[in-house]
Amino acid sequence: MPLQFDLGVSRKRILIVEDQLAFRESLRRGLREEGYDVLATGTAASTLDLIRLEPVDAILLDLMLPDVAGLDLLKQVREELGDVPVLIMTARDSLEERIAGLDCGADDYLVKPFAFSELLARLRAILRRVASRSAGALLQAGELKIDSLARRVSFAGGVIDVTPREFELLEYLARHQGQVVSRQQLARDVWRSSAATWTNVIEVHINKLRKKLAVEGAATAIRTVRGQGYMLGDLES
Repeated sequence: MPLQFDLGVSRKRILIVEDQLAFRESLRRGLREEGYDVLATGTAASTLDLIRLEPVDAILLDLMLPDVAGLDLLKQVREELGDVPVLIMTARDSLEERIAGLDCGADDYLVKPFAFSELLARLRAILRRVASRSAGALLQAGELKIDSLARRVSFAGGVIDVTPREFELLEYLARHQGQVVSRQQLARDVWRSSAATWTNVIEVHINKLRKKLAVEGAATAIRTVRGQGYMLGDLES
């Protein structure tokens, strides 16, 4: 069933950024058959030219491009388009590579070779997350405010500078305010992984986020519930 019927919205436009022509065309055909409007490029330069002219709803990004490293392009895409969802497609499958991609602002990370059905499922998931953010764009826990559309965090009027991954982590906790969220949930829903190795990565991000919140007087925003996980409390300045 085409995606627009699943979401009840207009036809979605997907941009494929892939330098291998045969693979790019295969993805283009498959996505069109699923009801998507599809654009495709093979270089970083042509990608930047295109997104400045044409609106897109999601980007499928290969990291191995001939002119610019994929992660560098991702940073430029974020500057140009802000919150448009990006799914990385790559043969690089190390934990370090995945962390780098997600921390640069990717919404998901898919290792080649992959089944087309898995790509479709992940694409639907990131589009649903965007729709969900739009429906509840402003989240608040006392004086802590999280603007999902602007990707902006503030406490008592002071803006807090966070990375894309820190923003997603805080946003997830805010959407589950008052609930204990386990590390397994965060690995699955924020890092899109079930691997136990993400536990330390999550803890590092939590600690960095706490330090940034503490600067603005929100040191106790994220609470650790021993043996269970983390919880975002209701804060006042």
